[in-house]
Amino acid sequence: MARIEVPMPQMGESIAEGTVSQWLKQVGDAVERDEPILEISTDKVDAEIPAPSSGTLVEIAVAAGETVEVGTIVAYIDTEVGAGVAAAPAPVAAPAAVIPPPVSPPAMAAPVAAAPVAPPTPATAPGSVEERLRTRSTPVVRKIAEEHGVSIEAVAGTGHAGRVTKQDILGFIESGAASGVGSPAASPGTAPTVSAPVAATPAAAASTSADPSDLWAAFYRTVQHPEYPVRAADRVEPMDKIRRLTAEHMVLAKRVAPHVHSFIEVDFSSIDRVRAESKARWAAQGARVSYTAFVAWAVSRVLHEFPTVNSAVSGNNTIFRGNVNLGMAVDLDPGLIVPVVHDADHLGLVGIGNKIVDLATRARDRKLMPAEIQGATFTITNPGVLGTLVGLPIIPKGTSAILGTGAIEKRVVVVSDVNTGADSMAIRKRCLFSLAYDHRIVDGADAARFLSRLKQMLETFPEDA
Repeated sequence: MARIEVPMPQMGESIAEGTVSQWLKQVGDAVERDEPILEISTDKVDAEIPAPSSGTLVEIAVAAGETVEVGTIVAYIDTEVGAGVAAAPAPVAAPAAVIPPPVSPPAMAAPVAAAPVAPPTPATAPGSVEERLRTRSTPVVRKIAEEHGVSIEAVAGTGHAGRVTKQDILGFIESGAASGVGSPAASPGTAPTVSAPVAATPAAAASTSADPSDLWAAFYRTVQHPEYPVRAADRVEPMDKIRRLTAEHMVLAKRVAPHVHSFIEVDFSSIDRVRAESKARWAAQGARVSYTAFVAWAVSRVLHEFPTVNSAVSGNNTIFRGNVNLGMAVDLDPGLIVPVVHDADHLGLVGIGNKIVDLATRARDRKLMPAEIQGATFTITNPGVLGTLVGLPIIPKGTSAILGTGAIEKRVVVVSDVNTGADSMAIRKRCLFSLAYDHRIVDGADAARFLSRLKQMLETFPEDA
């Protein structure tokens, strides 16, 4: 019997783990090379995973609903078992339904003296599969355990083969059981340290004996939503995965970046003229060029003139991005996803327009690839498509700015004759833009100059874009 392994794949450079959503094939089923056999879900994208070779699925090692780290073997395929010949089933127990303890916001508490130190984990795990899985955990779980001085071996795991999941470690910490678990051993000759719960604010951090820098780091990496009492007429529904991740990312983004917003109004008369003149040509090409495509094209050119707006703060350094990758927020109703137009500055107006339509369509059909939602250096969101006059968007992590475009509406405005200078009333299509920017790196004057240049380009749109 020639068995080959099916590992949890690496779905992006920043993704460390994935969840098996469902198995499309069962033990004993014949599979063809590149035929989807399971669906996985990560914190960025859902995807179907193909069989690496033809054969028969002979073992499922990770049940649906389980979360495992990248590289974990999730199944085995026998390449010598012929199609239609069922192998002996290897049943997989369904994961136990475990409801973690309620998560409450961090609170100040008196320091708790560290308990006796637990023996170190052996460098080599025991030989059985169950024991190896029990002693393994994802990078996220290990990081949380390290921050709270918890030994993973002390936590009861509910994952496959007793594996400790993120919910397990958080529930263990919130239950107070972590108070009796020893922190990592101190270096010889040093006095025992005192552990303290994560402080929710700098003031709380200062009131404890823990290192404030460690408390700040935990504050900027973890999210705990407060809970509220449920009234008789209320309906309670758990958040779906996209909503949970959006909530967490938005909280962390607001904690880290000091948000400032600037606004400008743009006249779309020039763009309307270009659209009218190009309508027949675009129709013959099968092209779809929306107002958003014009904005994206202009932004991709203007960003070269303002590198701080296309940058990211990394520790005490600034990363000036060498590519212009535009994140384009797409409404999934409900939910939100941000596919990315990579190297948008290399595309013409029609190319950007077609790319936006393609990404938005596949986003709503849940057919995006992992690489298509990563690497954004600047984001555009368009609440105006639903009639909103203007919005105050949140800056995505790893970038320094996001542009919000409002509704494009006809308004009565004052215009000046370029020859005589005389003023008159006119009806023009206008739109409010809002720029949210990270004030650690982008100053108000930088934002004003960026918006002013963007306005100038859109109001004098070139014919050969």
